[in-house]
Amino acid sequence: MHSLRGQLRMLYTPSLARTLRLIDPLRWNRTGLLRYASCEANKQGGKGIILGLYEKESGKGPRLTPAGEKFDDRVQGKLSELICETKITGRLGRGKVFNNVDVDFRSICVVGLGLEGIAFNELEMLDEGMENVRVAAGIGARSLQALKCIEVHVDNMDYPEQAAEGAALAVWRYDENLAKKYRQFVPKLELHGSPDMDSWTRGLFKAEAQNLARRLSDAPANCMTPTIFAQAAVDALCPCGITVEVRTMEWIEQQRLNSFLMIAKGSCEPPVLLEIAYCGTAPEDKPILLVGPGITFNSGGINLRESDGMDEFRGDLTGAAVILAAMRAAAALSLPINITAILPLCENLPSGMSCKPGDVVTLLNAKSMAVRNVSRTGVVVIADPMLYGQMTYKPRLVVDVGSMCIGIRKAVGGGATGIWSNSHYIWKQFQRAGSLTGDRLWRFPLWRFYKDRVAENLSYDLANDGSGEASSCLAAAVLHELVPCSDWAHLDTYGTGLLTKFGLIPYLAAGRMTGRPTRTLVQFLYQMACPEQPK
Repeated sequence: MHSLRGQLRMLYTPSLARTLRLIDPLRWNRTGLLRYASCEANKQGGKGIILGLYEKESGKGPRLTPAGEKFDDRVQGKLSELICETKITGRLGRGKVFNNVDVDFRSICVVGLGLEGIAFNELEMLDEGMENVRVAAGIGARSLQALKCIEVHVDNMDYPEQAAEGAALAVWRYDENLAKKYRQFVPKLELHGSPDMDSWTRGLFKAEAQNLARRLSDAPANCMTPTIFAQAAVDALCPCGITVEVRTMEWIEQQRLNSFLMIAKGSCEPPVLLEIAYCGTAPEDKPILLVGPGITFNSGGINLRESDGMDEFRGDLTGAAVILAAMRAAAALSLPINITAILPLCENLPSGMSCKPGDVVTLLNAKSMAVRNVSRTGVVVIADPMLYGQMTYKPRLVVDVGSMCIGIRKAVGGGATGIWSNSHYIWKQFQRAGSLTGDRLWRFPLWRFYKDRVAENLSYDLANDGSGEASSCLAAAVLHELVPCSDWAHLDTYGTGLLTKFGLIPYLAAGRMTGRPTRTLVQFLYQMACPEQPK
């Protein structure tokens, strides 16, 4: 600490006093925010700009991006001088903010992009060049937001779409329950140094979709009941030309969606089922069916969870939230594809009407399922709705998304969303989508070994928990029994879609709901709608 203060005293000379605000780069990776040695700049108003800086390598000093070099020419080389004097190296996420260098931009944030020219890393299964741009844009945008800039211009850094994603995700917070004077101002984001507005807009659409999923997931349970969620879906989707059918208790009973009702009956909040349809191509084309449980609060029911940390399970509607947000992005991007979504919404609470451990329900496919663990309700809630969707819409592909079991969190933490699929092609499409969005997935086994663990009892056909330790694999095995002939993929977001605890992503907020993997699902739908032609 003493050495850092000494360094600040040496650098903060009178010639730099009016132009320089130093940043402690050691703090970005814990807070996602560049720390300032002076609070003088914290006055609202003015525009800011984010410029990328490539890391020095093989004897060469750090180099500004092309847009940064043009800006440096505009200020007669002052920016280069400041970079040299303050010894910024271009290391990823490290940088400084300079004030009063340019007439139009009050604050200039120079942030490191890492090495120039890096691309896909096969070991990481990640396009590191794209992800570095997200990180740099996110850290820069959040730093200028802290300085109360009302407008932030973002260097395209060769990837305008990814720059838009990082910046838009970083400046957003769920703060609807804060007093207005404490809410963060969200600056207007503009592209700088590139005419590629299509890519920039596409990135904003994807980021705004994930922010919608974050808002739905982070809302307190009393502010996001099944009925309120249904209204939010209507408000978000109907203006985009998407059809939303809100099904109530009477309709659910008529359709005999008994597995859904088994869980919903424990709460006084009435259950709701949403049927959502986006038609982007010929109506006769088979749709992709998306199914996501929207358990707006999962207390565990009779198998009550521990009180410490129970509030996190207001986010058990993450599957429904991600699908709703992805459909909005698909409509905004005008994807030429038909998509149908089934979202069962309810609460899982203990009461005299609650499902009891060991209760058995008969599904629409005539198989019986025992609910042996009422806290693992994801597979039970979507069992009949998924069967109903297949019988009604005859989809070409079924994808279900939800936070099912803790096993996936224990296996990979927040590093990847778990995926199980009966199609190698579908898995490869999801893998590619995750490598491009930076929100990766990893495939887990769907072996007969696990199917035998969920169908070994002589008194009923299936158990919602199976027997053994691999809880997420067992949940996937149950769902696989409900997909008789379609291509299918199951995404378990227990480790990635709830609170950010397991590895902080710099452009997402710590301790908040993540909205993952919304952008990966959107990218996957894009790939299915516009497949690459073989060379």
